[in-house]
Amino acid sequence: MDETLRAVEHELTALLRRGRALSWEIAREVHPNLEPNAYGLLLWLRRSGSIRLTDLAAKLGIGKGTLSRQIGGLEALGLVRRDPDPTDRRAAQLSLTEEGTRRFDAARAARLGQIRRSLESWPPEDVADLARLMHRFNESF
Repeated sequence: MDETLRAVEHELTALLRRGRALSWEIAREVHPNLEPNAYGLLLWLRRSGSIRLTDLAAKLGIGKGTLSRQIGGLEALGLVRRDPDPTDRRAAQLSLTEEGTRRFDAARAARLGQIRRSLESWPPEDVADLARLMHRFNESF
């Protein structure tokens, strides 16, 4: 089992290293001044459509202050907007702007193309297994 865990650690380290490099690349595709970790925020906002800052902070496991600063940077780039929450005027609903959606979708299409090319020789059931197991692994944290 120890050898298997070392193999998982090795592959996970390689994946994370490649992921960091890819995050820089994709962030620049969205906007030249975008921080690489902001792509993940944009992904969550694209999925949710509109979400309260406190709910997004809870989903991501980060503090509201940290998230608010990151969102402020995305607002300054014109990618995200804050609207008053209709149910609680003290809260804000976050969503992508039209420009943010356009830029994110274009960068995501390029990213999915890279993933598609990497996996095109795999049988579809292996790709499905990979997605299922990655989800399971991520949920365990």
